[in-house]
Amino acid sequence: MTIRTFCTLTAAIFALSAPLQLIRIVMDWSVTLNGVDVPFWVSWIAVTVAGALSFVGCRAAMRS
Repeated sequence: MTIRTFCTLTAAIFALSAPLQLIRIVMDWSVTLNGVDVPFWVSWIAVTVAGALSFVGCRAAMRS
């Protein structure tokens, strides 16, 4: 696997996970892990981080 392919693949994965987190917030889906409800602010952080990583992955794929 080349660096360009890796960067493109990871950017695509993060680009898919960011909207899923937004859908969780908009649709008011609750998530429970080990009996503990995950608050929505965690999804806001996940949207931000996944979006940033997707952007960085796209830029890295274009450069390589």
